[in-house]
Amino acid sequence: MKRSFRLLAPIGFSTFRRPALMLGVAAMVATPIAGGIAHAQAGAPDAVEGPSGASGALNIPANPRIFGKSDPNVRRATAVVNGEIITGTDIDQRLALIVNANGGKVNPEEMDRLRLQVLRNLIDETLQIQEAKAADIDIPDEEVMDSYTRVAQQNFGKDVAALDKYLAGIGSSGASLKRQIKGEMAWQRLLRRNVQPFINVSDEEVKEMMDRLKAAKGTEEYRIGEIYLSANDQNRTAVEANAQKIVDQLKQGGSFVAYARQFSEASTAAVGGDLGWIKLAQLPAELAVAAGQMSAGQLVGPIPVSGGFSILYLIDKRQVLTADPRDALLSLKQISITFPKGIAEKDATTKAATFASAVKDIHGCGEAEAASAKLGATIVANDQIKARDLPPALQDMLLKLSVGEATPPFGSVEDGVRVLLLCGRDDPKETSGPNFDQLQAQMEDERVNKRAQTYLRDLRRDAVIEYD
Repeated sequence: MKRSFRLLAPIGFSTFRRPALMLGVAAMVATPIAGGIAHAQAGAPDAVEGPSGASGALNIPANPRIFGKSDPNVRRATAVVNGEIITGTDIDQRLALIVNANGGKVNPEEMDRLRLQVLRNLIDETLQIQEAKAADIDIPDEEVMDSYTRVAQQNFGKDVAALDKYLAGIGSSGASLKRQIKGEMAWQRLLRRNVQPFINVSDEEVKEMMDRLKAAKGTEEYRIGEIYLSANDQNRTAVEANAQKIVDQLKQGGSFVAYARQFSEASTAAVGGDLGWIKLAQLPAELAVAAGQMSAGQLVGPIPVSGGFSILYLIDKRQVLTADPRDALLSLKQISITFPKGIAEKDATTKAATFASAVKDIHGCGEAEAASAKLGATIVANDQIKARDLPPALQDMLLKLSVGEATPPFGSVEDGVRVLLLCGRDDPKETSGPNFDQLQAQMEDERVNKRAQTYLRDLRRDAVIEYD
């Protein structure tokens, strides 16, 4: 027996923070949605009044009696979206992309949740393509193929034939990825036609924002990734447990970007949960407190917030309109030695100590080659290394060095021991921040993103979805 539902999706507070008008195929996963199902029961006793809207307040009993055995959280692997079929093969092939993006390390329980999320993603994608087609927007196969070719070259370093073979090898297909590309291109083009022309950011608003940035000069900004999961009184415990499972997976090495794209209910999911550079004052109090205590690379959550839970990842932090020393370009020489296979720990430690002592006698980069030859070490030079691209521990060490000095030795018995010799440093110039046009474009994108979320929510609401 088939069931038809109109999909409703709650929007998190972070939904409108960052523009998401970009192709997301780089992360190889689809933009997530989250659908909930509401059944109105008129005249039920002890009803709980919901928020009023265009269709009036919901009348839901506090202790509903469920008739039948249907579980709304269980979905079969196929669906028909406004007459268009999503097959089990469609889901399997898209799921394979996500599993591959997570290094293939997905346990069976996680796989079940991902499969349900993929179905939701494909429903969203289908609605977007259908709406674009209804507006006489069609993406020619040639354009899709051009984009697919760029993805093959830029993301995989392969030609089209090699990418087709690779995708088939992981259980996906070129057709599945092309469908994702087509969906994102169609949605972007639809927004450019039906939404962007009606968005306006005045010069006064931009000037006011620029003044606020200048006034905030020297204060700290945070670049934060967020996964937002909505919850209500009825499902709060289950959502929190789900959020904790996501945190556990991330701590075991899961990709934050991939999980954000699949599970976050904010529109920033399209960019891997990246909120961009923000100040703590822009966050709800609960998140501001947590973010203010985080170090770069740290993960926290789930954090209870109004309407659900958030998981935060601190990507980086900086000072507003202030040059960051970590943007300095460093000229480095790496001197390294390796150990014979099977060497004892004691012997390796002795050899490393001798190496460290010899490195101290190197006076500047001009002596590096000759000294390396005497030590039997290898040397590699690089004149364009940005400090922030190095591991945090090395960043701190190198930024404290003077030209010609070396870091303490680091490494392992397996990988060998090495030092980095600082041969030069070009400090960054103080940034003036975005110019007028850049800031105006960013503000317009944020407003388009807000309208896009509402647009998609309306498509879900009006869709007829049939599950076999």
